[in-house]
Amino acid sequence: MKQVIYTLAFAATLTPLLASYASAGPISRACLTSGRKAANSSLCGCIQAVADVALSRRDQRQAAKFFRDPHRAQETRQSDRASDEAFWLRYKAFGTQAERSCRGY
Repeated sequence: MKQVIYTLAFAATLTPLLASYASAGPISRACLTSGRKAANSSLCGCIQAVADVALSRRDQRQAAKFFRDPHRAQETRQSDRASDEAFWLRYKAFGTQAERSCRGY
């Protein structure tokens, strides 16, 4: 009986942690796994919240790739494609808003 109670208690404490990670967006996940010193769940969650408002899910997936490959951001910024230019303008606006909103995390 004690074993069942301990198992249920453990599951109850673990479930919210797994649920929050599973519901984290692509920006938050990329931020948390980036290996940067300042990355923490509060900061990455704040950046994700701004991304949810400023960027489509497709834009978020594209932007998340910049965490793993910063050179890809440079290529996108310098691209002659109209779609890349439009994305870059949205991404730049997102970055400005995230910087303002998430300062201090």
